[in-house]
Amino acid sequence: MVQRWLDANRRCEELGDWRPLSELYTEDATYGVEPRADVRSSWPSDATRSATSPSVSKWEGWDGWVYPYEEILVDERRGHVIGFWRQVADSTRADGSRYEVPGIGGSWFRYAGGWQWSWQRDFFDFGNAAALFMEMISAGTLSEGMTRRMERSTSKDPLPGHYRLGEAPFGLWEPPASPVPPQTPMPG
Repeated sequence: MVQRWLDANRRCEELGDWRPLSELYTEDATYGVEPRADVRSSWPSDATRSATSPSVSKWEGWDGWVYPYEEILVDERRGHVIGFWRQVADSTRADGSRYEVPGIGGSWFRYAGGWQWSWQRDFFDFGNAAALFMEMISAGTLSEGMTRRMERSTSKDPLPGHYRLGEAPFGLWEPPASPVPPQTPMPG
């Protein structure tokens, strides 16, 4: 499952289209991101719905970014996977170096069986990401899509899957209901 996820993730990065990842999630899967405790989605329904409309795409602005996984930890007994990744833009500085969010980012998944995840939580250093975006704005290298995304995130209308604190339909730490049953081993 982990290799299937990594391969699909790389293909989506190359295509600039994250919608195919929805096939790797159950219909009732949930997604949350920290440190902003207001981002929640029912995956793939919210992600697919928002990704099919360019004007409200959840993925707008992330085209050209890659997330190379540096380390992956797997708990086969519980069906949990934690992957540590970097956030790297395709834009470069005047010295030729690529823009990258400093620090550690990661994703925590729960395997549901049938080659699908039922739960995902992401984490990264939001302060470092914001500082990098400000650097890119100052240098004139922030993409038009990310500029629109940032403008929308400061408007009164929330981005798809974003909720005001305390108004999300499920909690960030909503624990996985149970470990993967022993008869449903997580494939490698």
